[in-house]
Amino acid sequence: MKSESKKQSFLSPIFALSLAILAVSTASLFIRFAQREVPSLVIAAYRLTLASLITGVLTLPKYSKEIKQLSRNQLLLAFLSGIFLAFHFAAWITSLELTSVTSSVVLVTTTPLWVSLLSPLILKEKINGRVGIFLGIALLGSVIVTFSKSCTITNGLILCAIPATLKGGSNLLGNVLALLGAFMAAGYVISGRNLRKTISLWPYTLLVYSISSAILLVLCLLFKFPLVGFSIRSYIWLILLAIIPQIFGHTTLNWALGFIPAALVSIALLGEPVGSSLLAWIFLQEPPSWIEIIGGVLILLGIIFSSRWMIQTAKNTSGSE
Repeated sequence: MKSESKKQSFLSPIFALSLAILAVSTASLFIRFAQREVPSLVIAAYRLTLASLITGVLTLPKYSKEIKQLSRNQLLLAFLSGIFLAFHFAAWITSLELTSVTSSVVLVTTTPLWVSLLSPLILKEKINGRVGIFLGIALLGSVIVTFSKSCTITNGLILCAIPATLKGGSNLLGNVLALLGAFMAAGYVISGRNLRKTISLWPYTLLVYSISSAILLVLCLLFKFPLVGFSIRSYIWLILLAIIPQIFGHTTLNWALGFIPAALVSIALLGEPVGSSLLAWIFLQEPPSWIEIIGGVLILLGIIFSSRWMIQTAKNTSGSE
């Protein structure tokens, strides 16, 4: 821990966390620019492929022995995590092609909501009644954002023409795909939870990225999407997507965990929708609607308060033991 305290003297973890959130927030912007020429599934494949190559260079020299000693069960869990991660990016990146950046990013960051709702079923972790109320608020916010394009504010009330929306529309499909992306990310978190207890961070990251990359590349080939032949500008966006939000953003978040509580990091991640919306407003001339803002605030508040209550409950439980 002494070496970490020395590092803290020249780089504040809070400052690093802020940079990480900004880096992660650029993902939707780079994706939107690349989507002008590159299919969404190909963007997802490039993001994970380039990230796995970079991670491999950083990981293999030090962790190759640990990777070779992994058991069959560990590899199966890594494969399952990779499947969930692949479909998370495939669904979310496609959603950005069909709906607004604000709706897409707000909905995809509901992952903690789905993890909390699925944990009692899969991990046998009970949910406190007060936590259930907060999660219900977040769920209400996700419904509002999902149908935001068919909703209006009248006399202080939010009125939504849901039946008309259900007939179709790219915005609705994009919002549903963003929610699917959040659900897949929840599967990724849950399936990887036990594996991360027995394997180091970098080998785990390399395995999951590589598996996700392989799955996405196979899907691109099956759907006959072109993998090459794009403009230099598109390749620049793809490279930036892999380096800034994926490698720099997520790696910095993991580094910050060595200095500040995981709860603070997880809550800080909720700043991504804000950062993404601001960048979309500035560079894409895509301001968020009041409906999206209201729904987004409900989601963020629900997740923040439910997370804090669960953390406090866990502390009290461990203290009583």
